[in-house]
Amino acid sequence: MRVVLAEGLAPLRSALIRLLTAYGFEVVAAVGTAPDLRAALAEHQPSVAVVNAHLPPSGDDEGLRAAVTARRELPGLPLVLLSQHPEPRYAGELLADGAGAIGCLLRSRVFNDDQFVEAVRRVAAGGTAIDPQVVVGMLAEVASDERLRSLTRREGEVLMLLAEGRSAAAIAQRLFLSASAVTQQIANIFAKLGLPPLNDDNKRVLALLAYLDGGRNGA
Repeated sequence: MRVVLAEGLAPLRSALIRLLTAYGFEVVAAVGTAPDLRAALAEHQPSVAVVNAHLPPSGDDEGLRAAVTARRELPGLPLVLLSQHPEPRYAGELLADGAGAIGCLLRSRVFNDDQFVEAVRRVAAGGTAIDPQVVVGMLAEVASDERLRSLTRREGEVLMLLAEGRSAAAIAQRLFLSASAVTQQIANIFAKLGLPPLNDDNKRVLALLAYLDGGRNGA
């Protein structure tokens, strides 16, 4: 699996190269600035890109801007964005095209090898991986939504895991529930939120995240 990596701090960039290589990824390019990222993506068209949202030369959100541009130029490019702090708007911007294959993780998540690598693999396979703290931020911004407030405690737990990008099977395992129980919980959540029933895991995740982002933006 071919990876383009963009990280402005050289020591962390080197550590990520070693980590990804150890888990069987091929890092075809590792760059430190937004212009170099755009060039590397155009040249290599990787299986997945791992990008710090804050890249030189400004250190602002140039990594995010480069990632959004890359998704326009390479539609559906699997991309994992790393950020120092939970930024719900980053997830919203990346998910705006509705294509999925997006990850939005806290930068500290890279220090948990298994979680980080699992998220990169999920995104490369076309799935979605949203950091739990980012999901919490999205939910906090729509706390007044009466439909969300109508969910039971268990439905809220399922919603949280679904918004992180978990499949129904993974949610069942995490919550020690049967697959049929989780499927029913998801059906209840979608009915209460006024969303159409969906059988595909990734489509359900994207529909839920679009709902949360729409509520956050007052849609």
